[in-house]
Amino acid sequence: MSGADSRGTVMVVGGGITGITAAIEASEAGCDVILVERGAYLGGRVAQTHQYFPKLCPPVCGLEINLRRIRTSKHIRCLTLTEVADVQTHDGRQRITVEQQPRFVNERCTACGDCVAVCPESRSDSFNYGMGTTRAIYLPTDLAWPFRHTIDPAACPGERCGKCVAACPYGAIDLKMAPLRREFEVQAVVWATGWDPFDASVVEGLGVHANMISNVQMERLAAPTGPTKGRILRTSDGKDIESIAFVQCAGSRDENHLKHCSSVCCMASLKQARYVRAQYPDAHIYIYYIDLRSPGRQELFLAESQKDAKLHLIKGKVAKVTEEGTSGDLVVEAEDVLAGRLIRQQVSLVVLATGMVPAFGKDAASPSFGLSRDPHGFLSSAQLPPGHFAAGCARQPMDVASCVRDATSAALKAFQSCAGSHRG
Repeated sequence: MSGADSRGTVMVVGGGITGITAAIEASEAGCDVILVERGAYLGGRVAQTHQYFPKLCPPVCGLEINLRRIRTSKHIRCLTLTEVADVQTHDGRQRITVEQQPRFVNERCTACGDCVAVCPESRSDSFNYGMGTTRAIYLPTDLAWPFRHTIDPAACPGERCGKCVAACPYGAIDLKMAPLRREFEVQAVVWATGWDPFDASVVEGLGVHANMISNVQMERLAAPTGPTKGRILRTSDGKDIESIAFVQCAGSRDENHLKHCSSVCCMASLKQARYVRAQYPDAHIYIYYIDLRSPGRQELFLAESQKDAKLHLIKGKVAKVTEEGTSGDLVVEAEDVLAGRLIRQQVSLVVLATGMVPAFGKDAASPSFGLSRDPHGFLSSAQLPPGHFAAGCARQPMDVASCVRDATSAALKAFQSCAGSHRG
């Protein structure tokens, strides 16, 4: 990977839109890049999104060209199914140890699918946030890079089965693959570890119901590659919906859960309301909010949304969601602050606008590598060690366009750190 003209080596931790952007920008500035991703593919949350701001693009719009740039770059090395295990700093250089889990499928894979056809085991479909299942050997997404299958060791019995091995005409499956530990010396590290959706099932009053989903699950319902091929249907019985409620700040801005605002949830729900309207012209849509936050040009999107006579924006925090008899409908109870009254609204489906939880160090047992975090758990840019830079939603909640800008900034800082190291 490295050449005589390299300006140094940067490790980018996280292969979502932020990490992909940082890796490309640093490589095109002249650095060698090691891109580390804990999942089986690059693309992160953006790959799971139906459309994203500011242009309501599908993920293929922005990801495809960037993945092609990564595939064709001689200066980027991608390590999927890989996490950082240790960080040591000496004389301005970072010695990083990573651990790579086995994919059990090698580079010979053509993604033909013969292995999937014979696999007898199933697993929860993590790409669709648990809405449906896949075989134990699966292609994570049609846009996956690397574009080859992977095996979930928690679902696969391994060599006791071996049907996929026999079915593969290319000899691409190796059930004896073992984890690998590797060490790299780099001059800079960009932490682009992204975010995970908050688990709103712990919020008192909301409960867990068959016809209640999260905002990230709503993206998959609306996506043509999702579990319903793009149809927004009731999750309990697959029926069309007549009405839908969006519950904003489901655990966010809450002293008991997430104290911070994730900044994107209001616009995400308004965007998803348009998904609903496109499929159900007569459906009533209710959005319960504390404050509607639509920064910058997104104010125009809010103004346009408010022209929908059957879109009801209700200022008030939802207190309770309960099931109505045997119909499967849900009843949302909230205070309408502006009208000064309590309301109970029966709907076909409820969508919880859950906030962003920083993925870095979310588990209390996860190593921190000496990296400082703010009171909300995000990496604190001002207090990171020399040569370490946080970007995107590892640093604070932000939308896709902001993540791209932030990643470019982090890549520039990493490049400058490499240049300074070489001068030293």
